[in-house]
Amino acid sequence: MGDTPPPGYLDAASTEPLHPAARDALEAAYRAGWADPARLYGAGRRARLLLDTARESVAAQLGCRPDEVAFPASGTQAAHLAVAGLAEGRRRTGRHAVTSAVEHSAVLHALRRRPGDDAATTEVGVDARGRVDPDAFAGALRPDTALACLQGANHEVGTVQPVAEVAERCAAAGVPLIVDAAQSVGRGPVPPGWAALVASAHKWGGPPGVGVLAVRGGVRWRNPGPDDERGYGRVPGFENVPGVVAAAAALEAVVAAAAAEEVRLAGLADRLRAGVATVPDVVLLGHPEHRLGHLVAFSCLYVDGEALLLELDRAGFAVSSGSSCTASALEPSHVLVAMGALTQGNVRVSLPRGVDPADVDRFLAVLPEAVRAVREQLGASGL
Repeated sequence: MGDTPPPGYLDAASTEPLHPAARDALEAAYRAGWADPARLYGAGRRARLLLDTARESVAAQLGCRPDEVAFPASGTQAAHLAVAGLAEGRRRTGRHAVTSAVEHSAVLHALRRRPGDDAATTEVGVDARGRVDPDAFAGALRPDTALACLQGANHEVGTVQPVAEVAERCAAAGVPLIVDAAQSVGRGPVPPGWAALVASAHKWGGPPGVGVLAVRGGVRWRNPGPDDERGYGRVPGFENVPGVVAAAAALEAVVAAAAAEEVRLAGLADRLRAGVATVPDVVLLGHPEHRLGHLVAFSCLYVDGEALLLELDRAGFAVSSGSSCTASALEPSHVLVAMGALTQGNVRVSLPRGVDPADVDRFLAVLPEAVRAVREQLGASGL
């Protein structure tokens, strides 16, 4: 696996540490791929060759053609472009969209910003484990549905969605499906049936500032912004050649090691789930079977989430919370609300590739005292 992540870093779902393959490729590409890849002189041709080779590599991992892949500045921008482009391209079909209630906010915001009073969205609910029912999703499709969106796996609780089944139903209805694969690319096979796919390189150990937007040939996607000659007409501006090269190198490396490493991480996550379940008044979140193997989420009764994260930080652990219900944000996580789950004291632990098993054991040793200390601060220790 190369370098190990920093001790105590358990927030891979936010970002993976830069993979050694990405770091090496980035340094080499800055030396050889700094020129404008649209130019015909030697330095430009070298940059173009690097860009095209990286695009071919990423396309191969996604199971699509190189000319279907473009590289926005982030996964968020990719999601915005996917939604806006399909909405624009399929305007004649209608203005209706279907999505799950637990999509990433980047997708939900893009759906809500579509112009026109008739741009309605149906959000399909999920069960208590965060998983959508393919038949319920299909039941929300209408003759005027222009597009549908479904994440590959949930970013807060790790539940893996039935993308292939939903894609089959969308195809039967003639509705293109956008798949947010930011949390799942590099961790297993990409499910079939998508019309557009979005991802983000820093989630798999590539550099920040590189997103992925893949749109199948034949899909009626139309650039929602001004025309541009670059990025196959999908992403405007000068390409980040070194970043794209590094992203492709990291993706190749993690996919090559995924068979063994994802099994190892899943075993550590099972150990983590078992240990967390012994802490009083703690509820595990997400699906027990259909879930990302490296991610464990849970909620603690009588605990403020922000206070618990700070307590764990003082103990040397970097983890995050799916819930935004803190002193600075009054709204709880829309994912947890949609699941009907406890939004108090939410913690997400996501194991980076190469994590030391000792970090898991140390976290489990620290967690009960951290929870007790926060409950004591809030006057809830006796409950």
